[in-house]
Amino acid sequence: MIETAHRRCEGRIRRGDTVENSGQGRSGGGGAGTQDEPGNRRPKRPREGGGILMGRPFGVPVYVAPSWFLVAALITWVFGGQLDRVLPELGGIRYLVSLFFAVAFYASVLVHELAHTVAALRFKLPVRRIQLQFFGGVSEIEKESETPGREFVLAFVGPLLSLVLAGLFYLGMQAVEPGTVPGVLLAGLMISNLLVAIFNLLPGLPLDGGRMLRAVVWKISGNPMTGTVAAAWIGRALAVAVLVGLPLLSRAAGGSEDLGGVDSLTDALLAAILAAIIWTGAGNSLRMARLRERLPDLRARTLTRRAVPVEPATPLSEALRRAAEAGARALVVVDPHGTPTALVREAAIIGVPEHRRPWVAVSALAQDLKDGMRVSAELGGEELLDTLRATPATEYLVVEETGEVYGVLSTTDVERAFVAAMARPQPQGR
Repeated sequence: MIETAHRRCEGRIRRGDTVENSGQGRSGGGGAGTQDEPGNRRPKRPREGGGILMGRPFGVPVYVAPSWFLVAALITWVFGGQLDRVLPELGGIRYLVSLFFAVAFYASVLVHELAHTVAALRFKLPVRRIQLQFFGGVSEIEKESETPGREFVLAFVGPLLSLVLAGLFYLGMQAVEPGTVPGVLLAGLMISNLLVAIFNLLPGLPLDGGRMLRAVVWKISGNPMTGTVAAAWIGRALAVAVLVGLPLLSRAAGGSEDLGGVDSLTDALLAAILAAIIWTGAGNSLRMARLRERLPDLRARTLTRRAVPVEPATPLSEALRRAAEAGARALVVVDPHGTPTALVREAAIIGVPEHRRPWVAVSALAQDLKDGMRVSAELGGEELLDTLRATPATEYLVVEETGEVYGVLSTTDVERAFVAAMARPQPQGR
């Protein structure tokens, strides 16, 4: 299953913790230091998180979530019971065989996710991580595909690899004796991979089949939002169908003797969990599509505050007086030649009591300009958020293409505009 991570868009932009996609997830963490000035703090290391790091195939970290161990135990118990009926002579060893099956099955899931990852990297789409979790795996791809064709391929390669694995395990079954441990293991892996492929090909988001449907509707309509809406609502319909249909299908397959028993309760619980995952994923897809549609409203030029230049030794009270006269809301520290060298942080200004402002120089409240803190006035949308994420800060110097200072961009203003854009009424039918 693919998950296009747009956390950088949906997350709030804060000092040292800027935006998650479509970004690289939440950044930030336990930076050392007690001073509030960013220049006096040690850089914060991004927390990739997600469980136990198992490796980095193709440079992409693979994590096993804690919930996987619960599922592995459940698979071991269930498959062990089946082995007891098929190979009763195994005795207690059947649980070791079952544990091997659980690990092999999730290795197959990893191959499924690696197919998405390789395709994404082939299309120059960064992949944040792969996570093996409660129900399968997730490839967190940080950007959307640029064309419906790439979207379709990116979604299709996962189920395709699962089908290929199912075929390979079937061929392996032909080379071993039926009714033996290898034969039972290969049969179980063949069936499980076939089920993974079929389930993921269901035409509703957030499943791979839903992304394929989205790509088809996108191609026909020319609008990715239309494809997302169609696939997401079908995904919600699938969630209802799973909730109602899975227990009924299990009863029909198992006869009437299990009615009201533990098996029926287990089937209902499993159906409820699967339905909740699909329903939530479909809703998130709608929300993320809406988010992407609103991102172009974020423009550096329109969000920039007017600024006044001040010398480093200027008292804060004098600097604020000049800003008030000019109708500005930001202060830029300049050298004797008028070249910007630092930005006075709004949070630091607020922290200085009014009676002390005549005695505090603006240089004591400023953050030195880094290369990444110079933002083009022409930036907007995801490109603007990418730039802010690359160099976490509270304020950025906005410049024209000619290098002339346009003003100061505050992440507080970006966040406020983002929330306002998302709060606008959604067009009818979406």
